[in-house]
Amino acid sequence: MLGTWRRETGVFHTSYAADMALRTTPLARARLVLLLAAALAFGDVAGRYELSVVNQVGIAALGALGLNILVGFTGQISVAQGAFLGVGAYTSAYLTTRLGVPFWFALPAAGLVTAAVGGIFGIPSLRLKGLYLVIATLAAQVVIEWFIVHLVPITGGSQGIFGIPAPTLGPLVFDNERAYYFLTLASLALAVIGTANLFRTRVGRAFIAIRDQDIAASVVGIDLVRYKILAFAVSSFVVGVAGALQAHHDTVVSPEKFDILVSIEYLAMVIIGGLGTVSGSIYGAAFIRLLPIFLSTVARGLFGGAINVATREAIFGAAIVGFLILEPRGLAKLWHDVKDYFRLWPFKY
Repeated sequence: MLGTWRRETGVFHTSYAADMALRTTPLARARLVLLLAAALAFGDVAGRYELSVVNQVGIAALGALGLNILVGFTGQISVAQGAFLGVGAYTSAYLTTRLGVPFWFALPAAGLVTAAVGGIFGIPSLRLKGLYLVIATLAAQVVIEWFIVHLVPITGGSQGIFGIPAPTLGPLVFDNERAYYFLTLASLALAVIGTANLFRTRVGRAFIAIRDQDIAASVVGIDLVRYKILAFAVSSFVVGVAGALQAHHDTVVSPEKFDILVSIEYLAMVIIGGLGTVSGSIYGAAFIRLLPIFLSTVARGLFGGAINVATREAIFGAAIVGFLILEPRGLAKLWHDVKDYFRLWPFKY
């Protein structure tokens, strides 16, 4: 007897709990375990340069995830991401450097301060949409940049704040790239789990309803005032934590690290990665952070020198336009298509 070839042809749930699980199939759970094992192993075997690059990717992914909560899941556009990163970075830097506050307190404090600032600048979203909201958040970017430069006793002005101490959690000191990698990995993992669970709650579903049609959401009883401001606050909290992690990783904060170009860069991350997807934030951050390194490596191999800034920016812009034309739903959709292909193969449909 030849036996039976069994393969997955669909997902069938017999309980509400099974239907609401983050990973609904054994294969998905196994893939997640392998991913975590690979991430932990990478921290032990990678070199200092590789860990430094991945740390930057992880911090960027955390910031992109916060922006995606606002833009991808709630449909509220923002080009003030760089400024909100700066609020979190300067808050943690000031608390730890000037006031001697421990890192475990400064990190959530940076998130809360940024959430408060984000909620205040989210008030215009109650009456503005589209291009008008873009201009309002652009104003937030300009206003926060002005305060960063002119509040010299707190921010250090154009000189910034130097000598930011390495993070410590009890006996653990994250004073090198390898140790910081595990801190970044833990922070990103908590943010991913929290965000994924957020959109299984009443608040998360209200965010999505506002994105799909805010008038219909208001008709069914969703308080637009409350949830739009809450979306800005939750998004800004995650972004503020990312800014704090960046500050302690770089050990210095200065105004040019949080300008409008940073905001555009993060907006590109969520567009390329995939709007309204948790995994897309990670894919987009990896793409944007690794693309310059890849281009520089190719340029050195082909031409024997580094690629100039103008050419790099042109390729960067072309990549964004290409994704908008060829796959508007980003890298997350491409990965979803690959999984569907292998799940359904050899059947066409």
